[in-house]
Amino acid sequence: MTDPKWAVATERGRYYTDPAGGPDLISVTNVLGTSVHKPALVPWGAGLVADAVIAEPISIAHRARTEPHALRKQLVAIPRQYTERAQNLGTRIHNRAQAEVLGVPYPADPEVEPYARQLARWFRLWHVDLGADVEAVETTVMHRQYGYAGTGDLWVWLRTGRFRRRQLWLVDYKSSANKPADTVYDEQPLQLAALRWAPEWLLPDDTTEPAPRVHRTALLNLRPKSHRFIEVPSTREQFRAFLGAVRTARYLHNAPSAYPAVVPPWAPGASDRKAA
Repeated sequence: MTDPKWAVATERGRYYTDPAGGPDLISVTNVLGTSVHKPALVPWGAGLVADAVIAEPISIAHRARTEPHALRKQLVAIPRQYTERAQNLGTRIHNRAQAEVLGVPYPADPEVEPYARQLARWFRLWHVDLGADVEAVETTVMHRQYGYAGTGDLWVWLRTGRFRRRQLWLVDYKSSANKPADTVYDEQPLQLAALRWAPEWLLPDDTTEPAPRVHRTALLNLRPKSHRFIEVPSTREQFRAFLGAVRTARYLHNAPSAYPAVVPPWAPGASDRKAA
């Protein structure tokens, strides 16, 4: 996850501060992380813990007898630590991709370079002229009416229309060291729809301008030895689904953390509790 200028980490997840002074805008990823059920996460986390136990069965068995509480804490932390490492790598890959598009230097990072080579390969395959075809990179979009904001990876013109006419694509990079290159998750079309239908771009000088009309949206799945360019739908249907997720996320973020118990009115002290 990158760190856009106006993004703020809160205890409710990422929000964007509106530079014009309006209400804070919930981030697209925060909406989907809060509102979309991800049933694969529990078995995935359990699998990571199982792999750790299988890798060192003797040591784990010994520690289970001698320091069970410390061992449990360590095992419970494995999925979170893996996620943090993956997010850190993803951020570096996004930063490297931005440097590639802008033609600026980037510090040597051997772990990132295989992904950068796949991105460069994709640019060559599609005959992308970085100076003429890239409309924007790592740009924040805002939808003040519906109260959300998000940052897109790449807006690029590709010759994919009828008679090979140029069309504006909104492309989201997805990197992974081990997931299949054709991986698409259910919430990703909603993510792209949210970015596509946001009406304003936030410019570097903190002003806004109307966002251009996007013709098509896609994931660019980057892997160390391959890549896959996958078009995903982002129509008004997906946008309406995303707006439902926005309402759910806002409700959950503002819902009370506790509710009062109900007691019979004739119970001892009931009148005092009601008054309180």
